[in-house]
Amino acid sequence: MRFDVISLFPDMFDAISQYGITSRALERKIYALNVINPRDFTKDNHKTVDDRPYGGGPGMVMLAEPLAQSIDLAKKNQAPLGVKSHVIHLSPRGVPLNHRKVMQLSQKQGLILIASRYEGVDERLLSALVDEEISIGDYVLSGGELPAMALIDAVVRQLPGVLGDADSAIEDSFVNGLLDYPHYTRPEDLHLENMENKKVPEVLLSGNHAKIREWRLKQSLLLTRAKRPDLLAARSLTKEEARLLQEGIREQEQASLQLKGT
Repeated sequence: MRFDVISLFPDMFDAISQYGITSRALERKIYALNVINPRDFTKDNHKTVDDRPYGGGPGMVMLAEPLAQSIDLAKKNQAPLGVKSHVIHLSPRGVPLNHRKVMQLSQKQGLILIASRYEGVDERLLSALVDEEISIGDYVLSGGELPAMALIDAVVRQLPGVLGDADSAIEDSFVNGLLDYPHYTRPEDLHLENMENKKVPEVLLSGNHAKIREWRLKQSLLLTRAKRPDLLAARSLTKEEARLLQEGIREQEQASLQLKGT
């Protein structure tokens, strides 16, 4: 898979290319990353990539020509590899980046990501050359670089061979429509200042994999109910999930009553 990113700040993508899982996957050539700067396609001494909006108003708008030439170069870079390009503009008005969208994008051969700046991009370019717009949330950032990096990170970890443990991606949050279950590691008894002694749940030490799986599923259901009820409402629960969720709710209610009684 290949990513060509169009950005005024190419060095920002060192965070992807030089650190962590995405860096190791890049070194192993599981994917390729190239950053194109629209300023390279300007003709004036100031390398101007923006101008005032027609109709007035605050801020500046990115010019269509440098972006169009950047997209053209990205497509030319991908074409010899037999890659079918898909052009994405990172924008608050785009569709939400969720797990389903990430999985769809991971099946693409080549992504061209436009990390725009200022007040936006000339609409004519978006209408003519962009396949879709994607948002990472209902808020505004200074530019599209951070959303582009979030998208790359999310997609790359779904590519075969990227994660050391093949089950890691399968067990991530949102894969089954639920939040991830709680995780614990050594020591079994944790003593921290200003915190009451906390022990690892006994079931995780039991070695009973069937019970561990059931406990983890129950915790995922309870966490999703508490923190993201919208995910639970959008999901059809299996008989086992419905049973575990009701068991978990009863256990929480009983624990709350016992706490009040003390």
